[in-house]
Amino acid sequence: MTLSEAVARHARTQADAVAYVTADDRITWAEYDRWSDRLAERLGRCGLSAGDRVAVLLPDGPAVHVAFLAVERAGLVIVGIGPRAGQREIDHLVRLTGARLVVTGADRAASLEHLALPTLDPDDTRHGPDDERGPADPAGGMRPIADDDLWLCNSTSGTTGLPKCVMHDQLRWFAFHRLAVAAADLGGSDVFMSVLPAPFGFGIWTGHVTPTLLGVPTVVMPQFDPAGALALIERERVTVLAAVTTQFVMLLEEPTLADHDLSSLRVLFTGGEMVPYHRALEFEERTGCTVLQFYGSNETGALSRTSLGDPPEVRLRTAGRVIPEMAVRLLGDDGVDVTATGGPGVAACRGPLTCLGYFGDADANERLRTPDGWMLTGDYCRIDGDVLTVTGRASDFIIRGGKNISAAQVEEEVGTHPAVALVAAVAMPDPVFGERVCVYLEVATGSTAPDLDELRAHLAARGVGKELWPERVVVLDALPIASGGKVAKGDLREDVRVRLAAESGTTGDR
Repeated sequence: MTLSEAVARHARTQADAVAYVTADDRITWAEYDRWSDRLAERLGRCGLSAGDRVAVLLPDGPAVHVAFLAVERAGLVIVGIGPRAGQREIDHLVRLTGARLVVTGADRAASLEHLALPTLDPDDTRHGPDDERGPADPAGGMRPIADDDLWLCNSTSGTTGLPKCVMHDQLRWFAFHRLAVAAADLGGSDVFMSVLPAPFGFGIWTGHVTPTLLGVPTVVMPQFDPAGALALIERERVTVLAAVTTQFVMLLEEPTLADHDLSSLRVLFTGGEMVPYHRALEFEERTGCTVLQFYGSNETGALSRTSLGDPPEVRLRTAGRVIPEMAVRLLGDDGVDVTATGGPGVAACRGPLTCLGYFGDADANERLRTPDGWMLTGDYCRIDGDVLTVTGRASDFIIRGGKNISAAQVEEEVGTHPAVALVAAVAMPDPVFGERVCVYLEVATGSTAPDLDELRAHLAARGVGKELWPERVVVLDALPIASGGKVAKGDLREDVRVRLAAESGTTGDR
């Protein structure tokens, strides 16, 4: 059963039950089904061919899920673009995928005009049962997407240049759904709340796939707000919350936390970055729920997971137990299998949760897998028994609030400023976001060092998304160089840690 078929079934069997909830609206399964049909009908009249790509650029909320379902029903492929994407990232993803149409709201239509692509306003799909146009023909003569067809393309941070585009079918997410149900004992009485961007992996399964297959409500927010989220958890009696580490830490820091009845909450699914043990334990103690996670990536899916039956030391100090179906192995820097010794090594896998590869990028696809077909994570891990622990990142990423930010991309963009001679971007520890972006600069001869505001204005003028904007600038006479001739980023990471410790009056010891 595809997602489209599941929604149609719910529209028949529980038409008036709630599918999506916002702070001021409730969308029933019948409305979800009908509005998706109407938008699919419009897509079918746009002269597209089966399998054509359609970009969806919408804020988080019911409309983005209506659009995803409509594209599926019209036999087309979703190109999911995050609402915080910069203009150049939008242009890149549209051109890379050859998207022939952009479904967007009025708030983004103006910024997309130069793409010369027609736009559709999802609000126009909100037709009542007495719509004078009569029954919709959602497929427009095209076969709806099957569960093993290319269904979704979404972006992922690359080590260089602009984002790569990951290809998904529905089957991988159905396999993921079954694992999630078993891990958290999910069922028809649950109420989900997903405060994650819908186009990305974590947001896909918690906001679009699993609640649909279960036929349960999902609470969504156009923009995450801790106080508003707590109020919705209490009002809607949410049982399953999905949030990256940064978001649940923000909930803990929210002054009104103690004022809300959160007794309905039984599970928090988190991930996207290292789960801080003490904060996760505090969240469990203050809410009474159990913190669970999957470890993996947009490309690999999950390699390991934690479950309700795992003790806190496994759930909160490790990445959980290896998923047998994913056949995880560890590879040394020389490519030799070190799984038998427990590693550390770069985690690799193959199994039902992996993606279909990258769209339109043969070189990246070659680097994604070993010659014998194992998909690489880019993370160094250990495996003790069946428990996996992440020990470090082989790829140069900064993980800010669960979002992978390519240090190389930041360096490339900041380096376009005429006053910058040399730049290195490193992760700066942060108690809320886990890591923030810090850039170290050498200034070009005869130039004045740009400050943070000047750099950000420069990047904004280039259409660079805010994820790549630095949050601290340190100017040095010369960047430290390692023996291999590269910038010694380890020295810079230590330097920023010492600077932060000095500013806070601590020793800097971890």
